[in-house]
Amino acid sequence: MSSCHRPLVLLHGLWDNPSVFSVLCKKLELKEVPLFSPNLSHRLGRTPLKDLARELDAYILERLGKDIPIDLLGFSMGGVIGRVWMQQMGGSLRTHRFISVGCPHRGTYSAQWIPSFLLPGVAEMKRGSCLIRELNRDVSSLKEVACISFFCKWDLMVFPGWQAKLPVGIAQPIPVLTHRQLISNPLAIQILVNSVLSD
Repeated sequence: MSSCHRPLVLLHGLWDNPSVFSVLCKKLELKEVPLFSPNLSHRLGRTPLKDLARELDAYILERLGKDIPIDLLGFSMGGVIGRVWMQQMGGSLRTHRFISVGCPHRGTYSAQWIPSFLLPGVAEMKRGSCLIRELNRDVSSLKEVACISFFCKWDLMVFPGWQAKLPVGIAQPIPVLTHRQLISNPLAIQILVNSVLSD
């Protein structure tokens, strides 16, 4: 690739699609960052997150091959999918930076009432779910990745918002009021752009 920046793979969350990153992408395109944003088939939460991670793996292999180092930015559920790919499918070996934006790394109470037989992908984001426990039990594969977690203290989608932090790396609150503003507010966008461009 001719760009001096690593490719950035953007992972959207539940009930979203790649257009959620449109404002961020416009800013990053001006800086010539190569952007890749798979449209993950979460089927409104019916697809298990490990299936979505396999879909992500196939997308990365098809678009970027096996060896090119990448950065990863996950918004909301997208960050958990990214962790499954990095921690359980070897993706951490080629990931330089992981930027987590409003991700339920310790689960979220807003998913607590969702039955797993109905919406398994959503239910896996419950506090104390098997998947959340698996990911947090061994984070050794993330220790070689530059990790940063951005969160909103008042987030009602990833609740409690102040716990939307990776077990490793830096955690930083963004002074916005809602989950969606983490990826749409001009201040939040500038913080994310700076994080992508930093070395």
